[in-house]
Amino acid sequence: MPDLTLDDDRATGAWVAPLLSTLLTLPACLAAYVFGGLSVMACDSCAGPEADRFESSFGLAFPVLLGGLGIALFLLAAGWALPWERRNAARRVGLALAAPAMVPCVYGVFAALVDWP
Repeated sequence: MPDLTLDDDRATGAWVAPLLSTLLTLPACLAAYVFGGLSVMACDSCAGPEADRFESSFGLAFPVLLGGLGIALFLLAAGWALPWERRNAARRVGLALAAPAMVPCVYGVFAALVDWP
């Protein structure tokens, strides 16, 4: 005889952690992307070797920023995509916490990689 208690395995409130993570991660990703993109203007008045150092370091750092923001968005999507069962509650909360925490970490790596003037 099949087990008819499948509804008991469904987690109530499983949407709360991904929703809060979405409300934090998406604006943070947008802000990091805008600030990272606008930071190329930090060396508008630079010339010579200083400008070359800045441009070469920025050329490496910006793709790192974009990749890290992509990972944060992937973590966010994974938190939503997990089956909404009680056994996945800890994983869902972990992914929901990791996504917004990834954004300032990635921006810090970006800022460290750039050779600022």
